[in-house]
Amino acid sequence: MNINININDISLYVRDTGSGVPVVLLHGWPDTGDLWQHQVPALTAAGYRVIAPDLRGFGRSGKPADLAAYAVPIMVGDVLGVLDALDIESAHLVGHDWGAAIAWMTAAVAPDRIASITAMSVGHPEALRSAGLRQREKSWYMLLFQFMGVAERWLSDDGFRNLREWSAHPDIEPVVERLTDPAALTASLALYRAILPPESLVEPRVSLPPVAAPAMGVWGSADRALIEAGMTGSAGHVTGPWRYERVEDAGHWLPLEAPDKVNALLLDFLGHHARSVGRQAQAAHG
Repeated sequence: MNINININDISLYVRDTGSGVPVVLLHGWPDTGDLWQHQVPALTAAGYRVIAPDLRGFGRSGKPADLAAYAVPIMVGDVLGVLDALDIESAHLVGHDWGAAIAWMTAAVAPDRIASITAMSVGHPEALRSAGLRQREKSWYMLLFQFMGVAERWLSDDGFRNLREWSAHPDIEPVVERLTDPAALTASLALYRAILPPESLVEPRVSLPPVAAPAMGVWGSADRALIEAGMTGSAGHVTGPWRYERVEDAGHWLPLEAPDKVNALLLDFLGHHARSVGRQAQAAHG
């Protein structure tokens, strides 16, 4: 079932599939909820209710022009708003890239709503910030993305050649098709501009409490943008059970590049922690 949910003055496009313990899948840049095309069937077949929204600024969800509409409290509020709209008391969060960052933030500030968190590629924001010079060198594009017009032109020139070559996205054609709309391209960059201005790499804009929920970090050994320490360092910001999984020979786009491995890890981790979700949440979609 695909629905539109009105939250915080915009409409979020949400895929809601299956029944059982709820699992919310949060994509990153420059994707949509379709990123999880290999995970949704595996999770629903295992008896989970799977909710995969398009984040604001992406896909078929609203795309506010004001950068203030992409601030951390708003992004967290969208996740909680989806849970409220679907009458879900608590859920497991799974995120990739920006979706992982938002999952970390949500789990930190709303511990009573989050049964567990699985973060792919992107570690806890504090761990990423303290990962050192090598990570900052790899994060050069975050600075480029701050420049309105310049970033859009760099990404889109020559048939999106730079995006294609630099990102190494394994399913790039649908991405390019969406981002040929200039408004969609600019909206997709809003998270970087609202949450990660250059000074934020040195001084955090938001101070997060530790994550109390069970947490699993998954990182691909061939990730071009993120070093391993940015994920393994997340352990220092989790007070609940922590698990780390390194996926060999996989790059940044883990759900697409290593779907069988990702599915196996998810089913194993969620199976250990599914009881964390109360019966009310499990029956809400029954």
